Amino acid sequence: MIARLAVAILALAGLSGAAPLDQPQSVSMALEGLRSGKGQILVCVTRMPQYFPDCTQDPDKRHFAVAAQGGAVTLGAMAPGRYAIAIIHDENANGKLDTFAGIPREGVGFSRNPALRFGAPSFQAASFPVAGAPVEQDIKLKYFL
Repeated sequence: MIARLAVAILALAGLSGAAPLDQPQSVSMALEGLRSGKGQILVCVTRMPQYFPDCTQDPDKRHFAVAAQGGAVTLGAMAPGRYAIAIIHDENANGKLDTFAGIPREGVGFSRNPALRFGAPSFQAASFPVAGAPVEQDIKLKYFL
């Protein structure tokens, strides 16, 4: 009797394991290296390479602002696919990235933390898969000025 019960429990555990690959999954990000708690964090999430890093024209974008504080930010449930996240620490809360001679004056960050050289990384360098399990991206903010 106990052996049958153990087999039944193991079978049920196997059925409730990983989520199906075609179901929406929770996506979140954790911010690291925030210079101050001033302003807001502008978040742009897209799955379309042509709309990265500024996804404001993407019809399927997730574009919003959150308080400038470290820790986790929930981005919601997303359909399976490849996504990329671009963030700006908009310290003066004017709704845009301020620059001086083309160099960001405010912090920027991207999913997968690709190396930043001259300009934003490519979608491919910043993209990550969503399928079968919740995803968290740890994003390190970079300040140049």
